[in-house]
Amino acid sequence: MEIKKWILAPFYLKLMCVLVSLISLGYLIILGREILSPMVFSCLFSILLLPLATFLEKKIRLPRSAASMLSVILLLAIVAFIIYLIGSQISNLASDWPQFQDQLHQSLQNLQNWISQTFHINARKQLNYVHTATSKVMDSSSTVVGTTILSFSGILLFILFTFIYTFFFLLYRTLIMRFLESVFLEHHKKLVHDVIEEVQYVIRKYIIGLLIEMTIVSVSVSVVFLLLGVKYAILLGLITGILNLIPYIGILTALIISSAITFATSTEISQVVFVMITIFITHIIDSNILLPLVVGSKVRINALMTVLGVMIGELIWGIPGMFLSIPITAVLKIIFDRVEGLKAWGLILGEEHQNENQLTKKLRIKKKG
Repeated sequence: MEIKKWILAPFYLKLMCVLVSLISLGYLIILGREILSPMVFSCLFSILLLPLATFLEKKIRLPRSAASMLSVILLLAIVAFIIYLIGSQISNLASDWPQFQDQLHQSLQNLQNWISQTFHINARKQLNYVHTATSKVMDSSSTVVGTTILSFSGILLFILFTFIYTFFFLLYRTLIMRFLESVFLEHHKKLVHDVIEEVQYVIRKYIIGLLIEMTIVSVSVSVVFLLLGVKYAILLGLITGILNLIPYIGILTALIISSAITFATSTEISQVVFVMITIFITHIIDSNILLPLVVGSKVRINALMTVLGVMIGELIWGIPGMFLSIPITAVLKIIFDRVEGLKAWGLILGEEHQNENQLTKKLRIKKKG
């Protein structure tokens, strides 16, 4: 009876309820960012580590707590190695900061001369503006150091809680599964179980695909940069591979960072151009060959929703939200495709050719009928 009343309710009433629900949910998600963000990462990591934990528990005969802890320690060791590798490269990069300052001053002077000759703008006004801007950038080192220390401590706490949650998700996975099934009505339990299984499968394959893609991109870019004689080639390769996990925006950020570091540590402008060309070609190959081959078959989300998801993720949770946008969108698509009243939203998230194939099949069935 209540369902019929809702169906017959005016459109403006339904719209108001949907908007109020979305605003309330968005506010709660933003408010609980410090808790929810590491929990979502932990959920993804626990899905990735589940086969390993199951193997250790059933084949090696370890207790569940020991199997879960060993799986988390192994993942922590891999992450710690990557952080150590990046940190050692960044510490070496800090020694080139004076050279970067000199390059920046020289570039600003060249830009000032070009503006003065081309647009005939008073050189004194340019000099005052450049001096003010440069002083703000160069003299803010203490602020940058303080902010970096705070950010570093925040990152350490984030990593710590992420791995703690991952351990507990693996330890209490049976209890969590039972809870999710018990929340819904009896005749929905099979659907809920199927959705959970599909989410685990898709997310696990997606994360593995991303790790393979990140490794290939990092190694390829590092090798090319080493052949070009670029300083900090390994660091730039790792940055490119990690930032490439963020669709579209990440590769642009990697291009800017790599170009800036190469500009600061090289005397040849041609090397900067080669770095930009390398990252651009890498992006073309990755987007058209590597991504569809390794990751594309796991998560089918159209480019519009991908970019929109990244922007919404950054707006809500910042950088972690950008990394989580695609997995969360993939999970939502799986749920939308399975729930009758939400299939239209799953339709808009998917690729166009998939929808055309489904439509073609339906038309063929109707013609046969």
